[in-house]
Amino acid sequence: MIRRRVERIGFIGLGIMGSRMAACVRAAGYEVTVWNRTAATARAWAEQHGATVAATPAELGAASDVVVTVLVDGPQVEQVLLGEDGVASRASADLLCIDMSTVAPEASRTLAQRLGERGIAFLDAPVTGSAPRAADGTLTIMVGGDARDVARARPLLEAMGRTIVHVGPVGHGETVKVLCNAVAAANLVTLGQALLVGKRAGVDVERMIEVLRSSSAGSTVADLKARPMLEHDFTTLFKLEHMLKDVRYALEASQAAGAPFPAAAAAREVLSAGMGRGLGDADFAAAIEVLEDFAGVRLNDATPPALGS
Repeated sequence: MIRRRVERIGFIGLGIMGSRMAACVRAAGYEVTVWNRTAATARAWAEQHGATVAATPAELGAASDVVVTVLVDGPQVEQVLLGEDGVASRASADLLCIDMSTVAPEASRTLAQRLGERGIAFLDAPVTGSAPRAADGTLTIMVGGDARDVARARPLLEAMGRTIVHVGPVGHGETVKVLCNAVAAANLVTLGQALLVGKRAGVDVERMIEVLRSSSAGSTVADLKARPMLEHDFTTLFKLEHMLKDVRYALEASQAAGAPFPAAAAAREVLSAGMGRGLGDADFAAAIEVLEDFAGVRLNDATPPALGS
């Protein structure tokens, strides 16, 4: 059996998630070249992890067999892959691009078509899981694309994720991701409202959370976000601004499919109000501040309100 040589990996985007994902790839023994919009960030990461820094995305593409992008939105991904001095301009033969950002499904399909015209394969492979799961390589990764490309990418993806699911053709990875994030956002908004009702009713919210997490109403969102909402600890694991973007993409998919998603629409309104309060860079748990305004009570107020006040 002929074994494929270990591929050279180019990694673009070293933010909260990307830096941790790239570290897992490097720890798995891959040769890694990085590029980041802020060059100092790339240099510091490369020095820490023993990687190479490319001066441009084009230089990175020429030095890589597989290029991974973890960026904020579709226009950024398009720019680094197909823009002037982008990856595609000096792509190595048989290059595979894997976009692990969360972008609109249609944007992924357009990228795949344009890259395909240049002989470059493409997968959309967004992830779910917060920064701690990115750090320990236990993300869930949903992949859209050709089965042969998925098989080629799987060893690399397994360095970053515990669960890798091939969900269908290009675009389906993003569709599944934004729908999952919309569920998470709707879950958080529902959870926050329930906690505030408990607070107004004079319930010990700490004990309510304990019961809720072990009941049929429990969820990963409850496990991760109930206490931060209670304590108003909005240390950023996933920005409210980014969650709002994903919910909007989910609603676009809902409209295109002709299937309503009213829970996502309600979550969008709460998150939009959070943006209006200047909470975009905070963790999306900060949406509780909007809900507190609706309810007229704060979860972290030590004095419980009188029933009916």
